[in-house]
Amino acid sequence: MVKLQRVQRPKTQRGKRALKEREPKLIENPRSLLCIRGNKTSNIMKILLRNLHLLKSPHSTMYQRNNTDITPFENTSKLEWYCQKSDCSLFAYVTHSKKRPNNLVLARLHNHIVLDMFEFELNQQTFRSFDDFKCTKFAAGNKPCLIFHGELFDNEADYKRLKCFFIDFFRGETHMKEIDLNGLEHVITFTVDSQTKVISIRVYRIELKKSGHRIPRIELEEVGPHLDLTIRRTKLASDDFYKKTLKQPDAIKAKKVKNVTTNELGTKMGRIHMEKQDFNQLQTRKMKGLKRRAPTGENNEESSKKRKEIDSN
Repeated sequence: MVKLQRVQRPKTQRGKRALKEREPKLIENPRSLLCIRGNKTSNIMKILLRNLHLLKSPHSTMYQRNNTDITPFENTSKLEWYCQKSDCSLFAYVTHSKKRPNNLVLARLHNHIVLDMFEFELNQQTFRSFDDFKCTKFAAGNKPCLIFHGELFDNEADYKRLKCFFIDFFRGETHMKEIDLNGLEHVITFTVDSQTKVISIRVYRIELKKSGHRIPRIELEEVGPHLDLTIRRTKLASDDFYKKTLKQPDAIKAKKVKNVTTNELGTKMGRIHMEKQDFNQLQTRKMKGLKRRAPTGENNEESSKKRKEIDSN
């Protein structure tokens, strides 16, 4: 016999609003992060998880208890269920063991199914948290500026997908018409060494100083966290599944206009098709020097006629 799953319908207005908020939309909400820690976790990994939670807030949820029997690379069903329950499409999972010390797993989901997953090893010696930097922090929820350094981000397939993942993880709001310069308060840099393949993540606060001109002078002050990560394992989506996630609804696709293009900076360029212009019909200023004259062949005929008339008289 096939056991049917019971569907619970909401009985209160609050429950109906919550379900409506989770329905598919043409323009989706910003990706939310779910922070989970394993059964065996060190104090440093707990601090790292809290720092990731603060970086993503207010679009972040953190579980305070340890979770057992979670093996992301063997079975992701439990993590997918947690993400569906909390309405999150990203998760960060930290553990610490003798076999895999200082272990960090980051992943993104599509339709509550794991799309890409990366396992990193944190360098404990170089790690510095928010609390280690005694300075002014940026406001929560602000959109960051992302900068990538390193040839691997453009050449190798795994690091190309990792670059796309980091953009999806940290970018925040996606559909914004305008960005205020004063709202760009922090910048996140990602640098990968081509030899050691260590990924360095740094977070800076942007300070706008007076420059004597209209454009202010910019200075960067590191505010943390200070991370050095090394990739251990990856679990990437297949090409078919990845292409499926890139599809957009027809309602939000920009309609193509003939002879109108937009360059990388967002400037519209138009092309106008005109008929060939006859310069003989061009109206010029009426003066003796610009008086229209007939072609040379016609001038010869007219002059010969005039001579014949004079001779006849």
